[in-house]
Amino acid sequence: MQIVRVELREVAIPMVSTFQTSFGVIERRPTLLVKLYDSEGRVGYGEAAALPAPLYSYETTGTCREILARFIAPLVLHRPFATVEEFVAAYQGVRGNPFAKTGMETAFWHLLAQEQNCSLAQCLGGTQPRIPVGESLGIKKTLDELCAEVELRLREGYRRIKVKIKPGWDLEVVRELRRVFGDIDLMVDANSAYTLQDIDLFKQLDAFHLTMIEQPLGYDDIVDHATLQKAIATPICLDESIHSAEDARKAIQLGSCRIINIKPG
Repeated sequence: MQIVRVELREVAIPMVSTFQTSFGVIERRPTLLVKLYDSEGRVGYGEAAALPAPLYSYETTGTCREILARFIAPLVLHRPFATVEEFVAAYQGVRGNPFAKTGMETAFWHLLAQEQNCSLAQCLGGTQPRIPVGESLGIKKTLDELCAEVELRLREGYRRIKVKIKPGWDLEVVRELRRVFGDIDLMVDANSAYTLQDIDLFKQLDAFHLTMIEQPLGYDDIVDHATLQKAIATPICLDESIHSAEDARKAIQLGSCRIINIKPG
């Protein structure tokens, strides 16, 4: 397969409802689409799904465009590739920027699926026709508003509910959701809003048997998370702290978490 053209396009998707986390409010979801054209006329679509501002990570929609246009696209144009591994190796020398790289790689996966005449799931080794999915819910103005959305998502068939928390919007939120919805698959995501000084709060959350607490401490930390995990029963999930398989190995070895959230980027 030979890539003959790369096209980048920014789009902004209006949110159905405002999505608030501990680091800000999202009302529109900008993203960068990547289109790869091969010599056989096929078109593959990918997405570099960084946020518009460096809040979740250092990457943004703008940096993804710049890195892809100036550094990565020139390395893959007019070259033959037989496998994803060969394709990714072409720009391995570009450090960091995982969202940008994911936009390029996912577009190539789409091309490969078309070339092999199979679904993307089959190309990736998937065997199940359906998988259960969950929903992530932002910080709301009131508990009633949050409960109404949880009820809606459960009615729509979502199997897991993850709610964003921040200092002052945490313990009472979990207590109310357990009171109203009972033993649902419930988890919380702090997006690095807490420190080890909040360890007593996390010990109190143990009583609610959460599936996990995601990224409670620093976005680049694995050491303090190990201290916290040893002190509580609820599994910690790391997200922002994990950028590679090597990061995951170190976190597991230290006992920093029991779950890792893997994202395309």
